[in-house]
Amino acid sequence: MRVVIVTESFPPEVNGVAHSVLRTAEHLVRRGHQPLVVTPAPARGAQCPPQTFGTGAEAERIPVVRIPSMPLPGYPQVRIALPSRRLAAAVAGHRPDIVHLASPFVLGARGMQVAARLGVPAVAVYQTDLAGYAHAYRAGRGLGEATAWRRIRAVHRAAARTLAPSTPAAQDLTAHGVPRVQLWPRGVDSVRFHPRHRDEALHRALAPGGEVLVGYVGRLAPEKRVDLLAAACALPGVRVVVVGDGPSAPGLKASMPGAVFLGRRTGEELARCFATLDVFVHTGPLETFCQTIQEAMASGVPVIGPAAGGPLDLVAHHRTGLLVPPRDGAAVARAVAELAAAPARRAAYGKAGRAEVTARTWEAVGDLLLRHYDEVLAVHRRLPLRAASPVSESGQASAPTAPVVPVLPEELPA
Repeated sequence: MRVVIVTESFPPEVNGVAHSVLRTAEHLVRRGHQPLVVTPAPARGAQCPPQTFGTGAEAERIPVVRIPSMPLPGYPQVRIALPSRRLAAAVAGHRPDIVHLASPFVLGARGMQVAARLGVPAVAVYQTDLAGYAHAYRAGRGLGEATAWRRIRAVHRAAARTLAPSTPAAQDLTAHGVPRVQLWPRGVDSVRFHPRHRDEALHRALAPGGEVLVGYVGRLAPEKRVDLLAAACALPGVRVVVVGDGPSAPGLKASMPGAVFLGRRTGEELARCFATLDVFVHTGPLETFCQTIQEAMASGVPVIGPAAGGPLDLVAHHRTGLLVPPRDGAAVARAVAELAAAPARRAAYGKAGRAEVTARTWEAVGDLLLRHYDEVLAVHRRLPLRAASPVSESGQASAPTAPVVPVLPEELPA
């Protein structure tokens, strides 16, 4: 099978979309398929080695086409693809059987139009709560949120199938008029993220007084609400550690002087940081899935997360961790204090969390994605030639013309 993956983000960027796309491309190669990744180019001078799958003489390169891009104003770590003929040329040149749109919004919307013109079915993968981000970045103005949902509906209605990472995300999409939604969760590498990577020397360095080490791992941006950890920083016998980087870092360092900020960590160092925590806390209320919760669970660490979005599918309250009301710093602090005072419960939650996720391998998740592809292609190939374009909201085949996707005056991050 020949697959074009059009994604808003890809390594060297570090985020959930980039990571899941890389894992997807690797799995396609492993199963004998031929992926092509199309993504915005990183900032000039960024380290961007060719992506390869496998090692030694058998290593295979994953071809990547990078579209000229610009930084998102106010958040330069996010790149927005500029209009370019390179996208259409890349898609047409690969001769895909199916187009995979990862978190489509800007480049993905253009990819949908190209797929429609070529008569190729597209699967749209919903990964980012863009409407929630619009609300967070525009200080609550409803116009941005409504505009984001109009764009989301336009892109996803044109897809043959939309894949949502969690039950709450699927329900949200359906409630906002997106048809043909099915579940496709994310995998976790439970070998890389493992309790055996716990480093007692690192724990002593971060918590020299023997404090309970409570950590957040992820981007430091307004929508992540890391500021909700401020009250936990004041708890006696607790040391908060923050792993990650982003535009909110300066403000967070000023407002949480008692926390330890480690910056961005990757690879084995990241796995060691996860496993060395005593409690993992995720504060973001806008997660469609929340990969870092899975990574903490695989590391044998109990989890505190918001009772909203993806964490509702991941955290079993009072079994693998605690769920708290979203956007409630006092509730976060109470949950941290509760677990800090109960080492036996922390150990039990961590063990249960590890058992919960070990079967959620990227291989199993990749094979589920291939079944989604097969089902979409089976329906597509049964359609008459003139109807080999996106399916209408009513379920009837539409005319073979490109979908109309509105152009926003300001593009938002994907």
